[in-house]
Amino acid sequence: MLTHLQVRDLAIVSHLELDCQRGLTALTGETGAGKSILVDALGLVLGDKADAGMIRVGCERAEILAEIDLDTAPAARRWLIEQGLDDEDACIIRRLIARAGRSRAFVNGRPATSAQLRDLGDLLVDIHGQHAHQSLLRAVAQRDLLDAYGGHLPLAEGVAEAFREFRALDQRLKALESASRERAERLDLLRFQVDELAALGLTTDEIEGLDREQRRLSHLGHLRETAGRTLQWLTEGDPSIEDQLRAATRGIEEMAALDAALLDSRDLLETATIHAGEAAAGLRHYLDGLDLDPAALLEVETRLAQVHDLARKHRVQPLQLPGLLDERQGELESLEQADVTLGDLRLRSEHAWRNFMEQAGVLSAARTAVAERLSTTVTTAMPQLGLSGGRFSVQVETLPAERASAGGLERIEFLVSANPGQPMQPLAKVASGGELSRISLAIQVATAECGSVPTLVFDEVDVGIGGGVAEIVGRLLRRLGESRQVLCVTHLPQVAAQAHHQLRVRKEAIDGQTHARIDSLSESARVDEIARMLGGTEITPRTRDHASEMLEWGR
Repeated sequence: MLTHLQVRDLAIVSHLELDCQRGLTALTGETGAGKSILVDALGLVLGDKADAGMIRVGCERAEILAEIDLDTAPAARRWLIEQGLDDEDACIIRRLIARAGRSRAFVNGRPATSAQLRDLGDLLVDIHGQHAHQSLLRAVAQRDLLDAYGGHLPLAEGVAEAFREFRALDQRLKALESASRERAERLDLLRFQVDELAALGLTTDEIEGLDREQRRLSHLGHLRETAGRTLQWLTEGDPSIEDQLRAATRGIEEMAALDAALLDSRDLLETATIHAGEAAAGLRHYLDGLDLDPAALLEVETRLAQVHDLARKHRVQPLQLPGLLDERQGELESLEQADVTLGDLRLRSEHAWRNFMEQAGVLSAARTAVAERLSTTVTTAMPQLGLSGGRFSVQVETLPAERASAGGLERIEFLVSANPGQPMQPLAKVASGGELSRISLAIQVATAECGSVPTLVFDEVDVGIGGGVAEIVGRLLRRLGESRQVLCVTHLPQVAAQAHHQLRVRKEAIDGQTHARIDSLSESARVDEIARMLGGTEITPRTRDHASEMLEWGR
């Protein structure tokens, strides 16, 4: 519920803070004092469209802050968690309206869009009035309210889940059926590609080996010439490198007998002589095995040409061909199994549809039964609210199967006739704002125990009524306040006297500027305010006594 509302520089409000309590709170004051500005501020902080013209004259921006206790709003808490805007049990919404630039909004200190504010506001506050947004005007809210009134919410959620399961299977089935129309051509192509790729029997190692072998075979002449020349230098020249190393070793060895410091050099020369001999032996072996076979080179180059041609054909690098073969084989196996998958999916989809239809049929019967009960309850309450001869009806329209949705097999719509002889029409089309507010009040009272929105705001629902009807409206609002938080802007003492709490809004002039103030009234101050509402500018002892009596009746 709303616990605190703070408004700065909005219209005639310079700075105003309001602590809100449970139960019914009446907001009273002279006409034009600024009572409806509070309702407007609450609407703005919950996502209503902002206008720079609403900013107080001489100020650059307006600010509204609302603090909300989520103990009675589990749906709002879940929404905040889903949106990543949660902060334990607290909810602080802040809206800034700038004269230059766009307005900004924050939820628990994090930036939020106007759409997010509206979604959150729908879960927290319902504002009823001539210029109000009301969840009761939305078809989805009417359907949910009917289900809540009849205790069908678990059944309705089961129907929604069954439909979502069917829809997911049906979409997969349609996608697979669409793909299967091209399946035959794709299968032929895949089989050809798999055969073609498999025929080469390629591996990544083989492709790399073919490249190496092609380079070797194409340079055999150069390899033989260079290896032979090197062997000549090492052992067959006159003198050869090997002969020169031996001679150098003998010379150093003779000198080492005179100076032991040369022993390390002698050892290195001996090692070099041995390595030169081993290198020469290796080169002889290499030259003996070097076969200048043109056919071998042709075979390797032919296979490499096949590899590169196939790579160009499939627009991949040669080394990617083995992976491409695995990919095509996987797709081929999947498509070859498509008939089995398609048949299984079709059976599952048909079963899901039958399950949905069965549950939806049960829900339809339940909705039809409870619609009559809710229609009777609200119609009975309407004369008490000054709508004598008015009628209310919950229309349950059965939809064709192809228009079924997660909401079930019917369209729910609230119809109303506010006056005798008038035709029934949708609630959203009721012409009079006052009538709409009172009809909404009758619905809210009838469904108070099952409603999910914790805070209700009624902005002058008493327009056009008085006397006994006004007192009944007050009683209904008080009854509603026993289970919900209710804020009511009213000019009628009969309504204000029924409130658990009362706030007085008034204007005052400070330094030539008009300011709105709000005061929480004590019991004695309430007597004075109710007396003012009864007697106008002159308050007599009799009007004070009448005011005291009305407050006592209200308690």
